[in-house]
Amino acid sequence: MSLSARATSADPAAALSPGASPGASPGAAASASAGASAGRAATTPPGQPALRVALFSGNYNYVRDGANQSLNRLVAYLLRQGASVRVYSPTVAQPAFPPAGDLVSLPSLPIPGRAEYRLALGLSPQVRADLAAFAPNIVHVSSPDPSAHRAVSWARARGIPVLASVHTRFDTYPRYYHLGWVEPVITALLRRFYHRCNALVAPSESFVEVLRDQRMHADISIWSRGVERDIFDPQRRDMAWRRGLGIADGEVVIGFFSRLVMEKGLDVFADAIDALRAIPGLPPHRILIVGEGPAREWFATRLAASNSPAAVFTGFLGGTDLARAVASMDLLFFPSITETFGNVTLEAMASGLPVVAADATGSNTLVLDHQTGRIIPPTDIAAYAEALATYIANPPLRTAHGTAGERRSREYAWDRINQTVMDNYVRLLKAKAEAKAAG
Repeated sequence: MSLSARATSADPAAALSPGASPGASPGAAASASAGASAGRAATTPPGQPALRVALFSGNYNYVRDGANQSLNRLVAYLLRQGASVRVYSPTVAQPAFPPAGDLVSLPSLPIPGRAEYRLALGLSPQVRADLAAFAPNIVHVSSPDPSAHRAVSWARARGIPVLASVHTRFDTYPRYYHLGWVEPVITALLRRFYHRCNALVAPSESFVEVLRDQRMHADISIWSRGVERDIFDPQRRDMAWRRGLGIADGEVVIGFFSRLVMEKGLDVFADAIDALRAIPGLPPHRILIVGEGPAREWFATRLAASNSPAAVFTGFLGGTDLARAVASMDLLFFPSITETFGNVTLEAMASGLPVVAADATGSNTLVLDHQTGRIIPPTDIAAYAEALATYIANPPLRTAHGTAGERRSREYAWDRINQTVMDNYVRLLKAKAEAKAAG
C-alpha cells in the first residue's frame, strides 16, 4: 500500500470531532487539509528557516485520549501558522478520529494485554526515506517508544534539534499491575532517552518539578493544556437527560469520566465510595461513570459490591454528548495519580463542577484547595470520603467552588498555549544557528 495515500478534512477542528471515521488504512498517510502543510512560511524570526516539524507519536489518533487530542490541536495550530508538519505514528484501519496533518504509518505490534494500543517498532526503510524527503529542521517526539528512540538517533546524526513532550507518567503504571519493582528501571530508561533530546516540555508546573527531581533534563518548559469552552459549559446541564438514566432530581451526582483503566485510580475511587456509604445522614446521591476501557467490568462489579444505589455507566461519550454528561454531574471525583496535566479536571471545572482530586501532578496545579475543590493525599480514603460528603451535604459550597473553578478554567486558551511549543522550536533552531556561527 502506498505510504503517501491521502484523506482530506478541510477543518482541523473537524478532525477532532467525536465518532468521525476517515477510512485511512495502516501504511497510509492522511492530511488535515490538502497541501496545508506545504503552504505559508511559518512565523519565525528574520533569517531563520521556516519550520518543518517531524512529530513522532505512539498513538496519534487510533485510540482517543487527552495526549493525542493535545497533539492534534498542536498540529492544527502549527499548520495555521504556516509550518510544515509530518506526523509518524502507528495506524489502524478504523481510528478513533481523523488526524490533523499528514500522517505516516510506523511499523507496530499490539501491546500484550492491552491490544487496543500498539508499540511502534522503529523506522522502516520506507519511513526513513519519507523522513529524509520531508527534511525536517525540528524533530518532536512524544512517546519514548522504539520508533522515537530511532528518530532521536536519526536527528542527532544530522544535527537536527529534538524537542520531547512528556504526556504520561509511564514510571507509575507498573504499580497498578503488581510490578512496582520495575519503576526504578523505567525511570532510568526514561532519563537516558530524555537526556538525548535538546529540551523537554511538560503540561504542568507540578509535573515539571517531578521531572527535575528525577533529573530527566535541565531544559524543561511548560506546555499546558486548554479547554474547548464552546463545548464544556455549565449551560449544558440537562436534568431531563439525567432522569432518562434513572437519576432523580434530588440525587447528588458524583461523576467520573475517563478511560476505564486501573491506572486512573479506579480502586481508590471504589474504596472511597465504600467509606462514603458508612457516613450516616447524607442526602441521596448516585455515581455516574462516563467512559469505556478494559477495566469496565471490574469497576462495575466493584461498585456494585459497595452496598449502594447502582452506579450508572454510560459508556463512551464524546463532544457535546460528553459535555452534557459532565455538566449534568454535581461534582467530579478523580483520584488518578498518573496524570501529567489533567484534561478531565479542567473540563469539569469549565463545566462548573467542584473537583475532589488526588494531590498529584496535574490536578494539584489546576485545583485550588478549598476554593475550586479539594486536593487529597492520594491514598487517604477517609479524607476522600469526607470531602465528598461535605459537597453532598452542602449545595451552596458546591455552587461556590464550581463557579470559582469555571472562572479559573478561562485562563486556559489553546492558541496561546500551543504558541509556547512553537516558541520552543524557534528557540532550539536559534541556538543551533548560534552554535554553528560560533564554532
